[in-house]
Amino acid sequence: MTSTAPRGLQGAYLIGERAGQDELRGRLLDVASQLLITVGPESLSMRRIAAEAGCSTTVIYTMFGSKEGLAEALYLEGFERFRRRLEAVPPHRNALEHLTALGPAYREAALAEPGYYALMFERAIPGFAPSERARTLARAALNVLDRVIADCISAGYLIPTQPRKIADALWAAAQGAIGLERAGHLRDGHTYQTVTYATISRYLADRPRPSGRPGRPRPPA
Repeated sequence: MTSTAPRGLQGAYLIGERAGQDELRGRLLDVASQLLITVGPESLSMRRIAAEAGCSTTVIYTMFGSKEGLAEALYLEGFERFRRRLEAVPPHRNALEHLTALGPAYREAALAEPGYYALMFERAIPGFAPSERARTLARAALNVLDRVIADCISAGYLIPTQPRKIADALWAAAQGAIGLERAGHLRDGHTYQTVTYATISRYLADRPRPSGRPGRPRPPA
């Protein structure tokens, strides 16, 4: 009986230590992301990040290994934040409504944290190229699109095809509009809504209306 208490205390200590490390890691990534967007890639030195975060450079090297390791961690963290925002969209009464609700959530994620976005999609750090593993994990973070599209196909809203094919087309349309908006060429999200809806419409299947006449479902505005 006496041996269980130390194990329990040790377990609680390890959990607390891990939570503290996760918090510090998140703070370091946020500091680096903010420096990237406000100062530029030249500011991403271990010493500068450590000074801004209030820790030692040893901590950063221990966590990330190198500047390249830090850049890849930023890349993956950005996609993970996208995933959480998309997963947070509540389910809708049908799959097509759920799919169209993911569009605004994706745009909000892109515009909310420009530092992460710049690294993910705009090569904000010269010379940095994510590893093949990182690219695979990044695309997997958007699998919610594939799942909802598969549901739309199963329900007869979209034509039978590979869900990834539609997801990639929708992703490309969204990224084009967001890139123009971030560059100041578009004032708001109207074009984003237009091109993403047009992409979905390209794959809509004809479904019978209650009257028996063919019709095409329209996503809600």
